[in-house]
Amino acid sequence: MTGLLDDKVVVVSGVGPALGRAVCLRAAAEGAEVVLAARTQSRLDEIAAQIRDAGGQALTVATDITDDAAVAALVERTVAEFGRADVLVNNAFSVPSMKPLGRTDFEQISSSLDLTVLGTLRVIKAFTPTLSEVQGAIVNINSMVIRHSEPRYGSYKIAKSALLAMSQTLATELGGAGIRVNSVAPGYIWDDQLKWYFGQVAEKYGITAEQVYEQTAARSDLKRLPEPDEIADSVLFLASDMARAITGHTLDVNCGEYHD
Repeated sequence: MTGLLDDKVVVVSGVGPALGRAVCLRAAAEGAEVVLAARTQSRLDEIAAQIRDAGGQALTVATDITDDAAVAALVERTVAEFGRADVLVNNAFSVPSMKPLGRTDFEQISSSLDLTVLGTLRVIKAFTPTLSEVQGAIVNINSMVIRHSEPRYGSYKIAKSALLAMSQTLATELGGAGIRVNSVAPGYIWDDQLKWYFGQVAEKYGITAEQVYEQTAARSDLKRLPEPDEIADSVLFLASDMARAITGHTLDVNCGEYHD
């Protein structure tokens, strides 16, 4: 590792089993002290154990980012343990309805916005004072759904488009405090969940999972799908001092499936 995040305190909210895990492990490997936040304590403990086993430092805080008190406690625990936060990565994810908008329940759209957009904003607002002290960085995880209008992704695109607009506005509003706000928009991520899904598709159409992969990857320039570590590396770059002059930007990581 290069020590890209040496002496940085990195907070990751919405830690999941794939990309969130990869961001935490990669950040720790690059020298960061990592704060892991999500609702599932057992998952946080598992990833934190991996970080500590490798010689890193990790703090776990079970957090519901839709709850003001829980987010305030996350900030308090972070500052009490490490004295500050240098980087905030927001990775909260809500499963999309996968229905046409005409058949999507409004409650489903509202709950997605509450988590993806308002939850992220709640965390950012809470961490802004400590990030201002160190001219820190924020990286919001978006999605390639903002680059297309394929059927059944409508409610997901609404939430992620709002997240993008919010990120751009925050880059302007927080720039005076020296805080950078950027986004990473992954395409398909070749993780266990996608492998399982491709297996289901293969069974449905009587083909192999490898054929499903090849057909999907054929739409990208590199003819493959990005893996969690590759997405995480892009996140770490934007979080690091190497990107100190970059803000308000969205970095697409999809092996060339879509061009911005």
